[in-house]
Amino acid sequence: MAFNNIVSIEKYEHYLDVAFRRAKKQAAKIRGSKIKGSRLSKSWRIELARIDTMRTNLVDSLMKILKTFPTIDDLSEFYKELLKIHIDIKYIKKSLGALNWAVKKINEFYYKYKKKIKVCQHLDKINTYRREFSGRISSIMKQIRKDLVNLHHIRKLLVNFPVIREKYDVIAICGFPNVGKTTLLSHLSKSKPEINEYAFTTKRINVGFYEGKVGGKEVKVQLLDTPGTLDRYDKMNYIEKQAILAVKYCADVLVYVFDLTEEYSLKKQMKLYKNLKKYRKPILVYISKIDILEKKMIEEFKHDNPNMKLFNLDLLKKELLK
Repeated sequence: MAFNNIVSIEKYEHYLDVAFRRAKKQAAKIRGSKIKGSRLSKSWRIELARIDTMRTNLVDSLMKILKTFPTIDDLSEFYKELLKIHIDIKYIKKSLGALNWAVKKINEFYYKYKKKIKVCQHLDKINTYRREFSGRISSIMKQIRKDLVNLHHIRKLLVNFPVIREKYDVIAICGFPNVGKTTLLSHLSKSKPEINEYAFTTKRINVGFYEGKVGGKEVKVQLLDTPGTLDRYDKMNYIEKQAILAVKYCADVLVYVFDLTEEYSLKKQMKLYKNLKKYRKPILVYISKIDILEKKMIEEFKHDNPNMKLFNLDLLKKELLK
């Protein structure tokens, strides 16, 4: 799911400024036109146009937010859990509900004051009704100021979430930090992720695609380079929690990267490998950094793990397209 179509969310003053400015411009346009009739009829037209413009601009702006913002209950468990790391979902629903309330109240006051202006026979009173309407909608927008701020921050979270394409098989690349996961992603896809020689280079889930032909048919899979993981969810930071959620909810197959240079001990790497088996998903094992490994180290690893099928880059490419 992509979240880039969510419109930008501004502070409440911005929406009022735009609405009032456009209403003033519309009023000036009518004043400058040649309108037949009495001063009263001209005043009706001007003030009705002003409150209509204010209402239309505010309602349209709020509705764009509501229409482009995802329905929380329709999100996949992966995205729901990512959100829960940052904020209680009930507060998101509360803020969206506040915008719905504001739309309803603005429309309610619009029809109320439209009726009052239409039947009014006093010029001064017509202007008073328009000012009252302006005050009422300003108060409504002020009441949802915190909700707009909340949704602004939530939008920033959503647009930075990884985009998981449900139509593709998803391959999660797993392992400890700095074992070569991101390098593997760059070998498999056209993705150009950040690669450095220190742990936790990956501050989010990097996404790439690997494609090829199988039996003359184009096959494409999505690759997720998951940030380095630890063993206990409650002690993980946000980066690591993303990885576990991707493995749990998104991945169809896991590629586990072993680093035999032992920046992390093989004992710890093996423990994490076995821990990932609880998700009951196929695990392909890849040995990284073979260009700096002695052949003897690889043979010893194979000997110590006879039931583990190992893949080099070429074999892994073929296996991922099956």
